[in-house]
Amino acid sequence: MNVILSIKPKYANAILAGEKKVEFRKLTFKKEIEKVYIYSSSPEQRIIGYFTIKNIIADTPENLWQKFKRVGSITKDDFFQYFENKELGYSIGIKDYIRFEKSIDPKRIFKNFVAPQSYMYCEKI
Repeated sequence: MNVILSIKPKYANAILAGEKKVEFRKLTFKKEIEKVYIYSSSPEQRIIGYFTIKNIIADTPENLWQKFKRVGSITKDDFFQYFENKELGYSIGIKDYIRFEKSIDPKRIFKNFVAPQSYMYCEKI
């Protein structure tokens, strides 16, 4: 199984540049995932590549920040604003990543596509 993950363009591009080694999330997947397709949200609104998962770590936002602040490509203020009022968060470790030569318009693949709030399961793209 694969997922499409909505990621803001600055973070999506940091992943595909090899700068962002972890993706932080409030929720995690309920199924085993082979590939995480990166949907670069507005204004791009395209699937621009994918990554494979090294690991997923659940912990408090404070502990996640201490462990991953140097490889998360996010400011402390933005990180804690994202996890505001959350007792648990997830760090998705990025193993390998590929940027597509041509980005993909998801509306050409999925009928009635709506950008996922967090993620959506899919087959291979």
